[in-house]
Amino acid sequence: MNKTLILSFLLVLNGHFLQAQLLSGKIIDKETKEPVPYATVQLSDNSGVISNEEGYFTIDLGNTLAPNLRISCLGYTQKVLSLDAFEKANYIIALDESALQLNEVFVSNKTPNADAIIAKVRSRVKENYGVGPLSHELFYRESAYIDFARLDVEVERASHVEKDQIKGANISLDSLANVIVNSKAVHFTDFKGDLHVKDRENLKLSVDKATTLIDSKRDFSIENVQKKAQDIVLKYLDTTKTYKLKTGLFKIEDSLSLNEESGSDKDEYKISYLKSETEEVLKTSQLYDGSFLNRILDAKYYNYSFLDATFFNDELVYIIQFSPKRAKAKFTGRLYVSDDTHAVIKTDYRYGKGKRGQKVNLKLILGVKYIENARTGTIMYKKRTDNTYVPHYIKREEGSYFYVNRPFKFIENSTEKNKVAFDLMLEGDARNKEELLFITHTDLSSATYDAFEEKEKTPYQVLTKYDPTIWQNSKVITPLEEMKNFGNPE
Repeated sequence: MNKTLILSFLLVLNGHFLQAQLLSGKIIDKETKEPVPYATVQLSDNSGVISNEEGYFTIDLGNTLAPNLRISCLGYTQKVLSLDAFEKANYIIALDESALQLNEVFVSNKTPNADAIIAKVRSRVKENYGVGPLSHELFYRESAYIDFARLDVEVERASHVEKDQIKGANISLDSLANVIVNSKAVHFTDFKGDLHVKDRENLKLSVDKATTLIDSKRDFSIENVQKKAQDIVLKYLDTTKTYKLKTGLFKIEDSLSLNEESGSDKDEYKISYLKSETEEVLKTSQLYDGSFLNRILDAKYYNYSFLDATFFNDELVYIIQFSPKRAKAKFTGRLYVSDDTHAVIKTDYRYGKGKRGQKVNLKLILGVKYIENARTGTIMYKKRTDNTYVPHYIKREEGSYFYVNRPFKFIENSTEKNKVAFDLMLEGDARNKEELLFITHTDLSSATYDAFEEKEKTPYQVLTKYDPTIWQNSKVITPLEEMKNFGNPE
């Protein structure tokens, strides 16, 4: 039994000890033995979860007696097996790739026309994707990474501080810089709740539970690096005075008191912040004039070619390749289109060759440069009983380069106007991955939406080590190995 299988087996045993109703396993390709991501694992009552990027899943059996597992994934034959069979297979589910001979499916030898298929997709958008009010039970996960390639911080001058003290401050700043550059900062944010959507402009969010998994010693966001540097400099200021904080020509604070406690003692997220993050991810799946996906389906901007066909639960699915036709089009990828309904049931996308996202270069004026140099994503839909499609799983991942080179100055609000000036220069790369798993979808009346009162804040639990019990009774995305190992000694 190989190491991966042993670890998987131990995790399963650990899950059973924690709560007997939990069941964990891994889904692989029968031929290649590679993990199969985004496969739906359902019980006989249609409740289920999705496998993560490494093929792992965890499902709560609840009070179901002797259920069967039903596994379905685009491109694979649906599989149903009993719990006994699952156990005998060492909690590994091997899926068979869907065997498809195009000449058996298409009567003529003529390859399906990609442009005609996309035209039918556009003509049936309103029919396929319902716009009525819905309440989505969902799970959100953000994985954020930052890698500093360079960090220089130095006190340039202090009008009321001895040279030896300035030297000591710079030694402390050098030490801080070394720690930051040699670390790989990462943190994870999870929350589960309900997103109530009245229409494209009106959304309300309720949060049942939220967590953040973070190593406080390696909490090195750009804002946090600036604050850590400021804290070192502040040791040399008179805490009984207030200060102006300026960077370049811009005043950040007019009356900064060093005796005031910053922020709140409570660990809370603003609901508005979590909602805006969720909404931005959700928008990638929506089809309306000017939306991300609607643009990809616009033949004025993209070229289409027929690649292949496959099956999803015995339903024929076309695989259409898309690529930029105009300069304003940035993405390349694949659309998976149902032959029966001509709905897009899955989309994979990434930036095309030479394409980039937002770019800001104010290096000479403001000492700031930012380039979004990577974006990939996956959007999957689920058909409801009324034959309309709703989002099932969305992943959006972005990568960027950043550069900041700014002078900072503390100016004492006194007749002496004592000053401490320091320079901060940092550059590196950041990566941010967001995932949305939609668990249930419920029709929502306008009256119910209007009556719901959205809270201003929600508490969250701070974790310094992955805890498998936190979400054990919830339908969530099984964490990747890097998250499971977070906080464990290397």
